[in-house]
Amino acid sequence: MTSSADAAVEVIGLRKDFGATRALDAATFNVARGEIFGLLGPNGAGKTTTMRILLTLLKPTAGTARVAGHDVTGEPVAVRERVGWVPQEHTVDPLLTVMENMTFMGGMYHLRPIAARRQAAQLLDLAGLAGHGNKMAKVLSGGTRRKLELAMSLMHVPAVLFLDEPTVGLDITARRDLWAYVRQVSGQGTTVVLTTHYLEEADALCDRVAIIDRGRIQATGAPGELKIAYRASSLDEVFLAATGQELAA
Repeated sequence: MTSSADAAVEVIGLRKDFGATRALDAATFNVARGEIFGLLGPNGAGKTTTMRILLTLLKPTAGTARVAGHDVTGEPVAVRERVGWVPQEHTVDPLLTVMENMTFMGGMYHLRPIAARRQAAQLLDLAGLAGHGNKMAKVLSGGTRRKLELAMSLMHVPAVLFLDEPTVGLDITARRDLWAYVRQVSGQGTTVVLTTHYLEEADALCDRVAIIDRGRIQATGAPGELKIAYRASSLDEVFLAATGQELAA
């Protein structure tokens, strides 16, 4: 496990109860700075609850969590200043141009107009969208729109970027393009935490993953290490074994 000093995200004994339902049960894991880390699990396993706590959108019932060195309960404003988030739902305004969407997001983080346009131009270039600035967002393909949403989330240079099912609904070409972009973002020093139901995506993209089921972390490690530990040929087999499911006949 990553040491506390090297952790961009630190989760210790995290618990969340909704009435009589325990959504998270003593979840513990760390994410290293600059790492691409995947949260994997079946529907209702606790992935979204975990992410919402780390984003300060929910308060834990017990346990602690720190993001970019700040406690999510005691220092929520400091956490929000240092994180970016791309939810499953579209956040692009279709009636604005690509550049207008970018500079609007910059304004939300109090960037001055000139600084916002400079930052937007750099991020669009990184995303391969340099020639799209004057296009209306409504004409963009699904993959291009998702790249724009990622770029928008980076306008304030977050230390940690959270992605909730970033490639859902995209074709394989668009998904691979987005993977390449996420690797670029990580290469620039941003820590990435993502949820995905595409296990081949986690295998190809993530440095490490945590498999969560029924609110508990069942396994944590690099995909290759987990395959060895579980004597599995694929991350799908690891996932099924860790969550107590059986391979289809």
